[in-house]
Amino acid sequence: MPYYCDFAPGHPWHGPYHDNEYGFPVRDDSVLFERLVLEINQAGLSWLTILKKREQFHIAYDKFDIDRVAAYGDREKARLLSDAGIIRNRLKVDAAIANAKTLQEIRKDNCSFADWLDSHHPLPKDEWVKLFKKTFRFTGGEITGEFLMSTGYLPGTHREDCPVFAEISKQRPPWQYNT
Repeated sequence: MPYYCDFAPGHPWHGPYHDNEYGFPVRDDSVLFERLVLEINQAGLSWLTILKKREQFHIAYDKFDIDRVAAYGDREKARLLSDAGIIRNRLKVDAAIANAKTLQEIRKDNCSFADWLDSHHPLPKDEWVKLFKKTFRFTGGEITGEFLMSTGYLPGTHREDCPVFAEISKQRPPWQYNT
């Protein structure tokens, strides 16, 4: 199985993401929401396309502020669908807004998105996929799996001989423990 480690290091876009973010545990709700939105937008496209548009996604989606995105109405949808700096797909835009609203509800019951993820950990990938399909919009197996790997909830982001693997392990990502 090819790993991101095989081609990302040294690449101007993939390298920094590989070295500093991919697989590292995430606790910040806006970062978790960002990863979910980016993974949804990556569907059918290359990750490089998403990385190149990432800064514009931050601007377009108000730095992934969950409450602001949840409040988006028709004007904001139209703005997003006309923004060439992001992925202009109505289903993906609608999913981001609906998922922000879902996260508001999750935060009412669980304090944070990270706490909600923790409350379901550990689950095998197929159970995570069922949970995400039931809870969020536009989240199939690939999107859910990549989201959970990128945020430290599922293993598989780096080869064990990759120096980043050791750095991630020091932070004890959720996939390393079962309690």
